[in-house]
Amino acid sequence: MSSSSEMLENHWENSGQHTREDSEHARLVISNEARMNEVDIDQPLDNATHKSFSWWMKFLFGCFLVIILCIIIVKWGVPFTLEKVLLPIMRWEATAFGRPVLALILVASLALFPVFLVPSGPSMWLAGMIFGYGLGFVIIMVGTTIGMVLPYLIGLLFHDRIHTWLKKWPKNAAIIRLVGEGSWFHQFRVVAIFRISPFPYTIFNYAVVATNVKFGPYFCGSIAGMIPEAFIYIYSGRLIRTLADVQYGHHSMTTVEIVYNIISFVIAVVMTVLFTVYAKRALADLEKAENNGNKNHHSSVIAEMEKLPEERPKRREYHV
Repeated sequence: MSSSSEMLENHWENSGQHTREDSEHARLVISNEARMNEVDIDQPLDNATHKSFSWWMKFLFGCFLVIILCIIIVKWGVPFTLEKVLLPIMRWEATAFGRPVLALILVASLALFPVFLVPSGPSMWLAGMIFGYGLGFVIIMVGTTIGMVLPYLIGLLFHDRIHTWLKKWPKNAAIIRLVGEGSWFHQFRVVAIFRISPFPYTIFNYAVVATNVKFGPYFCGSIAGMIPEAFIYIYSGRLIRTLADVQYGHHSMTTVEIVYNIISFVIAVVMTVLFTVYAKRALADLEKAENNGNKNHHSSVIAEMEKLPEERPKRREYHV
């Protein structure tokens, strides 16, 4: 009896010891898992905090660089440009040529610069500075119209090469191909949107021939899209000339002129931003609509294929 009782006591002691060990092991495992979960939770938070901090540091550094650049431009760049570039040009145009010759030179530059992928913005500024809103607008529209037609006609001669060249940039090519879709009015609208968008117009003049756009909507849409840009260039040219006269021409502005120039400058900036934002959104909407149309067409084709009856297996004919 004593031996059996001792065995029972040893058994209970061993079982109790195993139970304590198991509970201790479970407690350690649970605590380790809890710590691991806390580490896993804290790590994404730390990463998010680090990313947010680095983004704000980059943003502040970028703002600092922009402010420094603006100060440099305003303090040294603008006076240097006015004194060394604009004033000599204004004096040269006043003495070297007559106004009809200057008008022809500006029209020729506006027509030929886009052919060689050279921006014609400086010529538009000069047209605004020299001829103002009336004749300056006519010069800009005539010159830019010729400058949009010539690359289009030249691009038709190199249609295959331009098409191959666009394959290197499929994303831009997909956007440009939106011009050739839809009806006459749709093509006209897309061309006008491209003209007021930040897309480089010198490249667009050549790349558009790789689409199915017709010459009529391309011509009319280009003219319609260039009208706002022409007025903005004319205004900026007149403003530059006014500032040059005030700074170096001993011309003083009245309070009304100062208020007028400030208000008109703000309006010009706001209109430029609005046109740019509208053009970007319109192109994005057109691209989304095109992608949705392609997806719907693909799904409809698949649905039609599923409706087709399955081919029955042909019976084998045995000839005796």
